[in-house]
Amino acid sequence: MTDVPMNAAMADPTENRLGWMLDEALRMPEARHAILLSADGLLMAHSQRISRDEAERQAAGMSGLQSLARATAEFCGDDPDTTWRQTVTEFDDGYVFLVAAGEGAYLAVSASPQVDMEAVSFRLQELVQRLGKELSTPPRRTLA
Repeated sequence: MTDVPMNAAMADPTENRLGWMLDEALRMPEARHAILLSADGLLMAHSQRISRDEAERQAAGMSGLQSLARATAEFCGDDPDTTWRQTVTEFDDGYVFLVAAGEGAYLAVSASPQVDMEAVSFRLQELVQRLGKELSTPPRRTLA
């Protein structure tokens, strides 16, 4: 058996070690689903209420969305080094919040139209702080 690099283990489709944290973040009225994805669109974790297949499809889409948002950052001002932080997209059936969640990671949450947007934004920033610590700390390995 060969060792799997840490980054590959985080994107392993059989593992959802941070899913519990996403479920915890959804404990607010009108929140629906949450996914954690890498910059290249690989699913890293998902909440319980979304299937792995759907989460993987959404991760790919969210990767493209954040890429487009970053490409248009100069539209906000004169600084060419403006950093993308968050995108909120509104639909008839609700919102999608997409935020930077660490080096090469993004967090996406969907919510109904009745959601308290300020509360979601605050909760996402709290979760990003916690995820940043989890993503920067490699999981412990047991000796066989």
